[in-house]
Amino acid sequence: MKKDPYEKLLGRKRKWTPVQTTAGKLKEGAEETIYRALAIRHMELPVGSWVTEALGKDVPDSARVLLESNVKDEENHDLALGYIANSIGVNVEAEAEAFRLRTAWEEHPDHTILKALVAERAIFFVLLPFFRFCGDAGLRTVSADISRDEQIHVACNSLVCLDMGLSWSKSLDKLRKATINWVFQPLGKNTYDKYLDRKFWLDASDRLMYEGKAPEFSETQRARMPAFFEHANTNLPQYS
Repeated sequence: MKKDPYEKLLGRKRKWTPVQTTAGKLKEGAEETIYRALAIRHMELPVGSWVTEALGKDVPDSARVLLESNVKDEENHDLALGYIANSIGVNVEAEAEAFRLRTAWEEHPDHTILKALVAERAIFFVLLPFFRFCGDAGLRTVSADISRDEQIHVACNSLVCLDMGLSWSKSLDKLRKATINWVFQPLGKNTYDKYLDRKFWLDASDRLMYEGKAPEFSETQRARMPAFFEHANTNLPQYS
């Protein structure tokens, strides 16, 4: 008997528990952008609420268990990124602007599952590799764990949108561009280090949005992950 695609995705999940990390060194030249990207964590819970709202509509029954699990993941992500904010601090102006952007996303009229898909596919999927390449040890570890969850979320939301015949509006795409442009605005053109080049990240967001893939991130799996000796034991996530 062929297994339901939503059940397959649910079976790929791995539970992990965030822990409070300690601050390390951020990549020089990326600091302001990291604080802007970190401020976008305030969209984690709204994404969960959008999925919850969609559950009350005409979402396929076979997707419900997975979607409910994804909502719990978003709460976990919010907690993990909150721990990062506790350790490295925040930029007050960036936090305020992120809340304004969140309001724009919340008020946008597109279907809530579409908003979740676009936010995760073309924003979170860009910010997480950025954290991997430019963050400290704690941020690199957290981003790797969140990335595993988000792969399942995007696959799930893509299937749901396909099943429901949904497609995003031009105005939602415009909001996506405004959001990602704001995050990476502090970076300029850099011919020596592509991870400090704004265009590198903006192009990746466009390709993820329109093609569903970003060859630019082929090195993500080889991005330097923290060695065990870079962490105190209390900084390491707990897996089960």
